[in-house]
Amino acid sequence: MAYDKFTVLRSTAVPLPIENVDTDQIIPARFLKATKREGFGDNLFRDWRYNGDDTPKKDFVLNNPIYSGKILVGGKNFGSGSSREHAAWAIYDYGFRCVISSFFADIFKGNSLNIGILPVTVSPEFLDKIFRAIEADPKAEIEVDLPAQKVTIVATGESEGFAINTYKKHNLTNGFDDIDYLQAMKEEIKEFADKSLY
Repeated sequence: MAYDKFTVLRSTAVPLPIENVDTDQIIPARFLKATKREGFGDNLFRDWRYNGDDTPKKDFVLNNPIYSGKILVGGKNFGSGSSREHAAWAIYDYGFRCVISSFFADIFKGNSLNIGILPVTVSPEFLDKIFRAIEADPKAEIEVDLPAQKVTIVATGESEGFAINTYKKHNLTNGFDDIDYLQAMKEEIKEFADKSLY
């Protein structure tokens, strides 16, 4: 299994109400030397999280202990910039399993879906409601229901649906990457190949 199955996630959330967050801000280029997915979380938002002497910047949200959870809530156009997969790897390795925004860069969205992060696109109005709910209560929970394709602000019950590719939804709910998907179908593939020989 490539990653944990994603069905229903209920969690507190970390707010990052900044628009046009690009992949170089998510994981700076100098940390792209590794080819395995592990270890990138340590440098997630590195230049925003740390000073030049490696001391934490107190005003950055990931350094604020009142915020935690498996959901990252970002501003519009999240994941823009280069196509590096490492940006999604860093978010996953840090512990996030879902990113909510009103718009994602296509390549970042695809990279996230490929490794088990669910990018949820909501309307700007609903995104603002989520930010306001977290501002009012940092422990406010958000529920992301992948089978129902719905995200809910638990305290108020307000919810909104979201779209997702059927194939990617299937893979996420089963914890599959593309290779796992093919391996799960190996009997059908073998049967088809055997029939094609005659």
